[in-house]
Amino acid sequence: MLKHCLLFITAAFCINVSMAQETVELRYKLSNNVTEVFHVLKNSVNTRQGLFQAIYKKKVPVASGMFDNDKKTGLWRFTDPNGQVLQTYDYSQKKVYFEAPEDTSSPLRYYVDLELKPTDKVTKPVKIGGRYYGYLPYLTLFTLPTGYKEIDRGIVDAVVVLLISPFGRLADYKVNLIAKGLSEPFKTVNMNINLPDPADLVFTPATLNGEPVACRITIKCSVDSKGHLDFE
Repeated sequence: MLKHCLLFITAAFCINVSMAQETVELRYKLSNNVTEVFHVLKNSVNTRQGLFQAIYKKKVPVASGMFDNDKKTGLWRFTDPNGQVLQTYDYSQKKVYFEAPEDTSSPLRYYVDLELKPTDKVTKPVKIGGRYYGYLPYLTLFTLPTGYKEIDRGIVDAVVVLLISPFGRLADYKVNLIAKGLSEPFKTVNMNINLPDPADLVFTPATLNGEPVACRITIKCSVDSKGHLDFE
């Protein structure tokens, strides 16, 4: 009798847990090309739970991993739009397991305002999320300002400039609008660094000979039809 009672209690507990974890799927369009697909608790729509994917053009998951009670957990994988792995990061261990080498085809450039010697050893800043998905928020938060909405997108480039402090914090964030073929911007938009996601303020800082230093990151972008920025 006791055995049956225990089995009944256990079964009831499992059913209650299952019901508490019931989820629904949501989709959020992050950019023209990337849609985030994730699940939230049915009784708490602000709590993400289970598999998360950011999918490029409905085909390539440029970010994938798991949420547990609205916290990223375990190993996440970040790729470029072609599916090439750029980074793997373990949110439980807070550790980068892989960071792909970067070549001259990358739209990102890194600058330190110091005179470097041939013997100096420099490391660049690292953004969790990889060099594609990790930098999308800085592009999608921008919208062409009033007075520039009708600008010919074909003759304008945009350059996002991020200043990362030696402490690994975003210290400045701006967007330069530049006519193709020219080097000086015709418009600089200073962006608010009070970003919606606090994680977008955090980087692994650049280092010079093992010591953290300030570094500017520039990202060459195009202006899309909605006045936001995009890059490949």
